[in-house]
Amino acid sequence: MGTVLVRGTGDVGSAVAHALFRAGHAVVLHDQPRPSHHRSGMAFVNALYDGATELQGVLGKKARAPADLPHMVRCGRAVPVSDAPFDEVIALVHPDVLVDARMRKREHPESQRGLAPLSIGLGPNFEAGVNADAAVETAWGDELGAVLWSGRTRDLEGEPQEIAGHARARYVYAPCSGVFSTALNVGDAVEEGQELAQVDGTPLHAPLSGCLRGLTRNGAPVHAGIKVIEVDPRGDPAAAHGLGERPRRIAEGVLSAINALPLRPQQ
Repeated sequence: MGTVLVRGTGDVGSAVAHALFRAGHAVVLHDQPRPSHHRSGMAFVNALYDGATELQGVLGKKARAPADLPHMVRCGRAVPVSDAPFDEVIALVHPDVLVDARMRKREHPESQRGLAPLSIGLGPNFEAGVNADAAVETAWGDELGAVLWSGRTRDLEGEPQEIAGHARARYVYAPCSGVFSTALNVGDAVEEGQELAQVDGTPLHAPLSGCLRGLTRNGAPVHAGIKVIEVDPRGDPAAAHGLGERPRRIAEGVLSAINALPLRPQQ
């Protein structure tokens, strides 16, 4: 089994790390300091704030220093998580596979090719053979989780999936760039109109009643227009934790791509 470096501690990157770790791969998870991923109950992101977190039976543990990563990989008790400079991390880890799971929907990703023997890009704007060796489809539909060895993933499109009849209306977006502050936690019950958080003093209110499926971490810096809150109208806090269907299917695609490596078409 090889070593895989996964970029992004959101729900997709975390599901990928979880699946690969369970499959016996050595996995390192990387992100920027104080990331703003809102689905923290479905991700390893809290390890970067609290030092450790558990996601569906797998422990994620923050590396105190980049130099600790090789030892943590050899130990194999937890998924090492790091917010050290990326160049330092990749130089220490020497990954066999690099997975870009940052899911930067509206940005054109820089090329990941050459950073590892195999690079896999997830989400819009990846093209196999151009800015990644392979790409995995992340849009809902029959092709979700499909591995592409040539061609582009689908462009960003459409509305989010509906939950109990609510799609985009269940989200709250940052009205400006600044620091996100809240006293609430993922899974908390909320009422429509309730003040949930602030961004640099600007209050954010619940768009509907339910429970918090997503909530950016208190103190995280956020950019204007990003999702910072998600309300689940079903009101079940259990649905805010664990691996979601979409991230799980994407993770299965990544595992399939790695397993197919000896059979992939010659470039």
